Amino acid sequence: MEDLPLKQIVEGAILAAEQPLSIDQLIGLFEEGREPERAAIRDALKEIDEDCEGRGYELKQVASGYRFQVRADYGEWVGRLWKEKPPRYSRALLETLALVAYKQPITRGDIEEIRGVAVSTNIMRTLIEREWVRVVGHRDVPGHPALYATTKNFLDYFNLRSLDELPTLAEIRDLTAGVEELEMEEELIEVKSLDLDQEEQEAVAGMDDADLDAVTEQVDNIQQNIRALFEPEPEPEADLEDDLDDVDATAEEADAESATATVTPISPEVTDHPSSDAEDPDRAG
Repeated sequence: MEDLPLKQIVEGAILAAEQPLSIDQLIGLFEEGREPERAAIRDALKEIDEDCEGRGYELKQVASGYRFQVRADYGEWVGRLWKEKPPRYSRALLETLALVAYKQPITRGDIEEIRGVAVSTNIMRTLIEREWVRVVGHRDVPGHPALYATTKNFLDYFNLRSLDELPTLAEIRDLTAGVEELEMEEELIEVKSLDLDQEEQEAVAGMDDADLDAVTEQVDNIQQNIRALFEPEPEPEADLEDDLDDVDATAEEADAESATATVTPISPEVTDHPSSDAEDPDRAG
C-alpha cells in the first residue's frame, strides 16, 4: 500500500468523488504526517491531464477543484443515456443571472433599472435554489435591499475557475450576433406568432408564471368563442323529426275529416192526422 503511485491515488479519488476535489481535499486523503507536498499533487494532476489527451473525457479544473467530465464534443451522444432533457431557462432568467455575474454585488432594484422591467420573484427563487446566486449582504440605504452575488456552484456549472474567465462584453456580442431567440425551459414548437415591439417583449419577459397562465387562459377562451361562431348549427335529431312528422300527419287527417263530414238533417216532429180512408161524418148518410 505504501508503494502505490501518487498519480493513481489522485486519479481514483477524483473518479470516485461526486463533487470536484481541491488540492487540500486530496492532501487530506493521506494520514497525518505522511501527506504529500502540494507540488507533488500538482505534478500528478498534470500527468493525469496529459494522459486524457485523445480520450472522450478530460480532467477539468473548476472553481471547487478538479473533476473528470466528458468532452463537450461528445455531449450529443453521451446525453442520450438519460431520458430527461437538461432544463432550459427563459431569457429573463439568463439576463438576470448575467447582470449578477458582471455587476455583483447587485440589488434587485439595480437589475430592474438596467433591464427596464420588474424582476419576477420566481426568477430570483430559481437562481437561489440552483445555488448559482446567494445573498452576500444588504445595502445601507432605506429598506436595506439584499445584495446578490454568484457562487462556486455557478462557476462549476459553467466550467469556470474564476469570474476572470467570463467572456467580455465584446465577445458576447460576437457570440450572439445573428441569434434571434434563445432556447427556452421547454421544447419550442414552430407556430405562427405575432410580432412584438421591444416594449411588449420586455413586458412579457417580466411577467411571472401566474400572469402568463392567466393570459393563456384568456387566449384559449377567445379561440373557443371564435370557433363557436363559425361552427354549423347541429341538425335536428331523428326522434324530433319523427315527432314533427306525426304531428303534421295528425293535423292533415283532422283537416280531411272536417272537409268530408256530412250534416244529418233533423227529422220533423210527427203529428197525428186523420186517415184519408176514415169515414167523414158529413158524408155519412
